[in-house]
Amino acid sequence: MNTHILRAMAVAAMAAAATPGIAADTDWTAVGQALGKAVAVQPDGVYKVGLPRTDLAVTLDGVAIKPTLALGSWLAFKETAQGQAMVMGDLVLTQDEVNPVAKELEDGGIQITALHNHLLRAQPATLYMHVDGHGDAVKLATVLHDALAKSKTPLAAPAAAPAPAAIDLDTAALDKALGYTGKVNGGVYQVTIPRAEAAKAGGMEIPPSMGAGIAINFQPTGAGKAAITGDFVLIASEVNPVIKALRDNGIEITALHNHMLDDEPRLFFMHFWANDDAVKLARGLHDALAQMKVAHS
Repeated sequence: MNTHILRAMAVAAMAAAATPGIAADTDWTAVGQALGKAVAVQPDGVYKVGLPRTDLAVTLDGVAIKPTLALGSWLAFKETAQGQAMVMGDLVLTQDEVNPVAKELEDGGIQITALHNHLLRAQPATLYMHVDGHGDAVKLATVLHDALAKSKTPLAAPAAAPAPAAIDLDTAALDKALGYTGKVNGGVYQVTIPRAEAAKAGGMEIPPSMGAGIAINFQPTGAGKAAITGDFVLIASEVNPVIKALRDNGIEITALHNHMLDDEPRLFFMHFWANDDAVKLARGLHDALAQMKVAHS
């Protein structure tokens, strides 16, 4: 089915939703059609789509960064009423893409809530734009599609992925050292950990898959080593104890910032980097997690 037909179907769905007397739950198929890629429901009820920057070849300290390590754009929708939703997301952009994308978002009524780095020394440099929107779910998806079209983000549905290959890491040892289990995705071992307390934005609860969860990623670099990065979600009193725990374990702090404008409690997002023995790094990450209020596995 070509793009013109998909967009026409999305517009038709919007018109039907706006017709008096028609009441239906959000048509998530139409949302996916407007985006150009299907959304998938998550265990916490969020509808999410990943948009990895497979078009970029980024290196950091000699490591070729896989999209699933640190180059994955995503959008997450939560239904708030019939046909209505809130959307949050994190868009990975090159420097020359930032302003064209920002203009489309602003013109379409979607807020930009943060723009910053996650990594240091990466070549080419990438920036991360966080977004927040509320309204008709298909309309939001259409605006986001048009904004991303100003970048080189691949928007077409990918070909069927091959069965995941075994990863060159002792994941059982990582699980034991970290205290949490993960899964392999695109050659990267990914661990997601929710905080103990619920986060809210604008008075609405933000589920972990909308960006309120801690993310830790391991990319094997050979001989039992891994490059690690991720996203710690912290309250103010945790920030400096976590910095100390990471630095004491040879893990570099690469960014500290906010992602949302009206979150409760106020959350700080800390990014990190190291390339060393994977189990040693997992132990260091465990020490950092011990400084936070996280849900226990």
